[in-house]
Amino acid sequence: MKPRISMVALAVKDLQRSARFYETGLGWPRLETPPGVVFFNLNGTWLGLSERDSLARDAGVAPEGSGYAGFSLAHNVHTEGEVDAVMHEAVTAGAGLVKAPTRADWGGYHGYFSDPDGHLWEVAHNPFVWIGPEEDDARAGEPT
Repeated sequence: MKPRISMVALAVKDLQRSARFYETGLGWPRLETPPGVVFFNLNGTWLGLSERDSLARDAGVAPEGSGYAGFSLAHNVHTEGEVDAVMHEAVTAGAGLVKAPTRADWGGYHGYFSDPDGHLWEVAHNPFVWIGPEEDDARAGEPT
């Protein structure tokens, strides 16, 4: 049986702008995709970007939305220094700084940025447990 791949799909206002942010700004590996969508492999899951109106139409909902969407996305890294580096990369690429990296109430180190469409991302280091793929499983999310 082929491995299952989870995907997070984000509705974006400008597909090319958002694709540049994730690919060039954050250095994420872009997959070959058909027109109208962009995929990135995130070690076991994929990030998919689609035009907001198109995704809303597909789901049968209105494309308008505002404020906190009730979720955030997380990017886990191995060290506090990596939290600082990723946050710097994101802000340099055009992200909004929501919360500068700081000690978390739960004992880790984290910060928040918003991407060009306002999607909230937490960048975190958890010193108690690695929340991410095993090094040997880095290719687990790639199609076979």
